[in-house]
Amino acid sequence: MDQDRVVRAWALITEHAQREGVSASLRHVCTACARAVAATGAGLSITRGSGRHDPVVATDDNSAELAELQFTLGEGPSADAMSGAEPVLAADLSAPASRCRWPMFAPAATRRGVLAMFSFPLALGAVRVGVLDLYRDRAGGLAGEELADALVFADAALLLVLDDRGGITGAYPDLVDGGFDEWRAEVHQAAGMVSVQLGLGVEEALVRLRAYAYARDRRLVEVARDVLGRRLRFDGGGAGNPPAEGNRPNGEEPRR
Repeated sequence: MDQDRVVRAWALITEHAQREGVSASLRHVCTACARAVAATGAGLSITRGSGRHDPVVATDDNSAELAELQFTLGEGPSADAMSGAEPVLAADLSAPASRCRWPMFAPAATRRGVLAMFSFPLALGAVRVGVLDLYRDRAGGLAGEELADALVFADAALLLVLDDRGGITGAYPDLVDGGFDEWRAEVHQAAGMVSVQLGLGVEEALVRLRAYAYARDRRLVEVARDVLGRRLRFDGGGAGNPPAEGNRPNGEEPRR
């Protein structure tokens, strides 16, 4: 690996952290990487067990929504990068090949103005610990220098995660100060409630939450908050069915 490139990457990460007077975190890696490769935004997900990876960092609201969208749908470049060994580079999400590969995610992303996405697995051998995602509001691939820079930033994120899990940094909340903590808690609490309502495992209940949010074109966290606020139950229409009409929040109709 080009050591000069590595030094430049860490200098940029440190610069962003020093401006805030804090230690370098994954958010600073994402911010520095987006700047280095002229991306519109960046996000990062971390594995949580059972094959699931949760978003933990986003550089802006749109990146956060894209990360949440992939989590909701269970498909997209990030999901593919997590299960594979190579980066997934989608230079044009509006292209037929992208819509064929990600039939739900690609159209939803382009509707939100995201036309290209590049996902880099954080991996050490066969161990996958997360994925670094880069978004652009224009179609087109990464240039050679940009791709090389992105790979270095992915390695930097991997190093931070491995240091933390090995007890070297010992500051996991600071490491992932990306604004998703409350989101994750609400979604997984809601999945727990749905699992009780339907007599399912929590993972299956989470799938039901995702499907409900996607079918109604709602954010997953909004659905979770309705469940937590007891404005929405999943047993009203019977296990495995959408909630009864009277249980829809504010009497809303399903979106077509």
